[in-house]
Amino acid sequence: MRFEELRVWQEARVLVRDVHVALKHVRRDAGLGDQMRRAAISVISNIAEGNDRGTQRELRQFLIIARGSCGELRAQLYVASDLGYVDADRFTALLRQTTAVGAMLSAFINGLKKA
Repeated sequence: MRFEELRVWQEARVLVRDVHVALKHVRRDAGLGDQMRRAAISVISNIAEGNDRGTQRELRQFLIIARGSCGELRAQLYVASDLGYVDADRFTALLRQTTAVGAMLSAFINGLKKA
């Protein structure tokens, strides 16, 4: 299966877009915004790379890395919210998306353990 067909990759792609849109006007702390963008991109990139490596073992390893990047992004969302860089509604929406992608990754990883 191509990585573009994976639902988790598709959801991670939406997350990348939404993080970029949310941080478009963040100039006060360019470092945090840049790190958040990189964490979101890391999720989608690791899903793709792991899928295209060709072995279940490598796929699992890259999915674990992607899940870690989701956790990193979640933590950074709290910082961005605390500093007033994202409003409460956008914070809640992005947190929900990040949590959902992380849960999808966990389910994917657990499914690979059983295979």
